[in-house]
Amino acid sequence: MKILLIEDEPSLAASISGYLAADGHLVESVGTLNDALDKSSVYEYDCILVDIGLPDGSGLDIIRQLKADHQRAGIIIVSAKDSIDDRITGLDLGADDYLPKPFHLAELNARIRAIYRRKSFAGERVIEFGEITVNPTEQAVTVNSQPIKLTRSEYSLLEYFLANPNRVITKESVAEHLSGDDADLLDKIDFIYSHVKNLRKKLLEAGAGDYIRSVYGVGYKWAKT
Repeated sequence: MKILLIEDEPSLAASISGYLAADGHLVESVGTLNDALDKSSVYEYDCILVDIGLPDGSGLDIIRQLKADHQRAGIIIVSAKDSIDDRITGLDLGADDYLPKPFHLAELNARIRAIYRRKSFAGERVIEFGEITVNPTEQAVTVNSQPIKLTRSEYSLLEYFLANPNRVITKESVAEHLSGDDADLLDKIDFIYSHVKNLRKKLLEAGAGDYIRSVYGVGYKWAKT
């Protein structure tokens, strides 16, 4: 899952980023309103964690901009400002959840996953596509009830495909999803081909259908037909 963390306290930002990264998330962190606006205007995220009190403005302005841009990302306000007015304003603007500081990182992670399931998979705790079953909480994948072992990148790619069925996904979007904004620094994005190839091979060998369609010159499409 690709997450943008907007938090101006370096130690807390490092703690949150480290915890979420260890659980398999791709986390990008910024500490100012302007940097957050720049990031969110260029890149797509599955979830955005927003601190209200930023050194150069209010995190509420980020939520306003995200909604104006029709971003699909889930939004969680993570703030020490426990004012009921801030909470109501943030939720009214379109935030999905509010978690006051201090909080347990495990609870934050659980809320992130709950929002992602709700937005991408209609709230289902287990994702099913034909003979493929995915448990996002455990990051476990089975084909015909038999477990298969995927690398972190392969799992992330599979979840990304399942969240976007029957949609053409560009190679650049896949690269960004797997590498974040570091994808901009890469001379080539050929690395995605090996991940797609390996994921397809493992699924086919386990007895799954071939649902990954190559769209010439563009990218990929996950579909049954």
